[in-house]
Amino acid sequence: MLVADGRIAAVGPELSASEAGEVVEGAGRTVLPGFWDAHVHIVQWASARRRVNLAGATSARAAAELMADAAREGRVAPGEPLIGFGFRDGLWADRPEPALLAWAGEEQAVALVSQDLHTAWFSRGALRAVGRDGHPTGVLREHDCLDAVARLGQADAETVDRWVADALRAAAARGVVGILDFEFADNCADWRRRAARGPLDVRVRSAIYPEYLDEAVAAGLRTGDVLADTGGLVEVGPLKLFVDGSLNTRTALCNDPYPGTLGAPGALPEQERFGILQTPPDELVRLMTRAAENGIEPAVHAIGDRANTIALDAFDRLGCPGRIEHAQLIDHADLHRFARPGLILGVQPAHATDDRDIADHHWAGRTDRAYAYADLARAGATLEIGSDAPVSPLDPWEGIAAAVHRTDDDREPWHPEQAIPLDDALAAAARGRRGLRVGDPADLVIVDHDPSGLAPHELREMPVHATLVGGRWTHRA
Repeated sequence: MLVADGRIAAVGPELSASEAGEVVEGAGRTVLPGFWDAHVHIVQWASARRRVNLAGATSARAAAELMADAAREGRVAPGEPLIGFGFRDGLWADRPEPALLAWAGEEQAVALVSQDLHTAWFSRGALRAVGRDGHPTGVLREHDCLDAVARLGQADAETVDRWVADALRAAAARGVVGILDFEFADNCADWRRRAARGPLDVRVRSAIYPEYLDEAVAAGLRTGDVLADTGGLVEVGPLKLFVDGSLNTRTALCNDPYPGTLGAPGALPEQERFGILQTPPDELVRLMTRAAENGIEPAVHAIGDRANTIALDAFDRLGCPGRIEHAQLIDHADLHRFARPGLILGVQPAHATDDRDIADHHWAGRTDRAYAYADLARAGATLEIGSDAPVSPLDPWEGIAAAVHRTDDDREPWHPEQAIPLDDALAAAARGRRGLRVGDPADLVIVDHDPSGLAPHELREMPVHATLVGGRWTHRA
């Protein structure tokens, strides 16, 4: 393969090494199109890599004890917030309560953030730090959670950018050449600043949130535009909108109620038994219309089956291109609607293996249409694989393996009928690229093994030899 001017210039057995300024011997390795992570929260991922790991907590009490241990070990400097990440409370027998964090006192800011990012549990000191003093439980959900966590975890821009750069290097080392960043922030401004510090290790599509929509429209930004002064590496992404919440938080909007949500201790309010509608349909259409009329494509978060129907109804009304993010539980009657031209489904196969037990409980009797990638692909939907980092690690091989094998441990595959072929998974993780064609950008990954026929753990642990973005080495083993 000959790479010139950032693109694949030639592929074949007769190429002359004399044409190249640098010759790299692949030694029998495999070259693939580089991977895009189609759903990332980059600052939260970069921060989570430095936070207390709560993934193993099997109860609220256990999570609180992990945080207390970290406090005793002096994990943060005096005055800094102590933040944990990764708990899954969907199957906990107890509940987060203020008394479990009483050891933090009135001054120490302690926060525990759920794996799905939709719930956070704050100590009294943390509540005071974000202006929520007096909150009865300290448990924040959905927008309140996102806002409070962003404010509590704030560091100066230089520090955050250093964390992000480190996370991008790690992503490049796993074959990532691009990300779609859904960080809850003024992403266009933030990525301009980061690109000014030096060439980025990945390409970036930078999402816009409603708070910044008017500013983006006034600036004439349109989805796909390359932002000035970013070395051609950052482009404007979609407008991010939310229909519902998440499965673990029991706020994904469904047609059926969650089990045990009425009349039991800790039961949800009657109006939340089916999940939470974050953006009413008329408001969703209004925001999507405002964006689409100004060249900004909408990306609509929809996890529950009712939420996905609402998102599809909105796209049908507008007829615009865009994205549905997650599509975790679908109504069979909607399958054919996901094939509409210009619609992309941003899916996270690693969630299917991570959430299988929670889904079996909260979506009992419906999991045949949960994370239904094979059905969606057969219906003609366009899939793009992401991680939703930090919900899952920013590692494309995790998602590819889960999409193909539907298991990440020693258990039998979960709904193996919804597995997709390896070639389709590789393409979905590479923004639709199949194979290496002359003229394509030289966004490439060189791996030690042909991925065909590998076991699940072998795919997840694929050694990456090198990664290139536009013909520039961003990783070399």
